[in-house]
Amino acid sequence: MADRRELTKEEAARKAWMSLLAKAPAGRLATLWAAAGTEVGFSWLRAPEVGGVMVRGRTGGTGAAFNLGEMTVTRCSLRTEAGAVGHAMVQGRDRKKAEIAALVDAAMQGPEAARLRAELLEPLEAEMTAARAARAARAEQTKVDFFTMVRGED
Repeated sequence: MADRRELTKEEAARKAWMSLLAKAPAGRLATLWAAAGTEVGFSWLRAPEVGGVMVRGRTGGTGAAFNLGEMTVTRCSLRTEAGAVGHAMVQGRDRKKAEIAALVDAAMQGPEAARLRAELLEPLEAEMTAARAARAARAEQTKVDFFTMVRGED
């Protein structure tokens, strides 16, 4: 079993924004990136490529791991002219979304991090949280509470 180490504060923050970028709707991510007006020159370390990954699950979240199935992903890596390296892995075959996510990852490691957090990451997070809450509220409306009444046998 691999040794699990604690993430540093910076690693945890990067993990959080990369997760957010991977889950974000592609159209909304592109719109917010364009609105942020961040033009970044870069060169590819790994151009966007489509592949598959095995999705693993655990029964009840704690049981033994099992292979659930495969998922298509697109990944890429790039280096900005300033020297920052950005990576991305997104679900599906959207090469442009992977490129934007990698550019945001690289930009978040530089002086524009605070501005990008305010203009791009926080709005994305708020919208995705609201969408989850709305979905949960719709599901809650269909909830049926079953109960069993104990009957005495004659």
